[in-house]
Amino acid sequence: MTNLELDKYKIICITGKIASGKNYFTTKLEKKGWLSIDADLVAHQAIKECKKEILTFFMPIAKEKNINIVLENGEINRRALGSILFNNKKKKKKQEEILYPYITKYIEDFIIQNENKKIIINATNLYKIPALMNKCEIIIYIKTSYLNRIKRIKTRDNLPFNQIIKRIKSQKNLLTEYKKTGIPIKVLKN
Repeated sequence: MTNLELDKYKIICITGKIASGKNYFTTKLEKKGWLSIDADLVAHQAIKECKKEILTFFMPIAKEKNINIVLENGEINRRALGSILFNNKKKKKKQEEILYPYITKYIEDFIIQNENKKIIINATNLYKIPALMNKCEIIIYIKTSYLNRIKRIKTRDNLPFNQIIKRIKSQKNLLTEYKKTGIPIKVLKN
């Protein structure tokens, strides 16, 4: 996709499955003057900001499963928390209820502060936050091969193979979910 094809848009969503190349494509557009906000990084900040509420809800579950979700420095251990949430729709929904209001406000504020700029929202699951999704004029869905994604995750995150496969499988219907938004989608192969 050339820059000219994106010039008519003010706010775009760049998305794709884990390790598909979202950050790579976002960086290319940043070099052309676009501003970006990474929803994953905002979510990490939201976990810090919403720590009390997360611990109130998830600490009893963690104790029951003998999982320590608090690091020595007092921060939430995101991987340990993730092990509680993974493949449990109810618990994942509760975490989203805690985090999404913070994420929504933070990204909306970013958009307002940069109202005269072209903005990229780099996010895997933005379709779950309609208030933000509806601000996007087009979705750029980055796609890469299954094997490349496995290699990238292994190199980047150094996760065991079974966890890599679980993460990949958890996003199997991602493009379908974005199609449901009704926002135009361009699929790019990376």
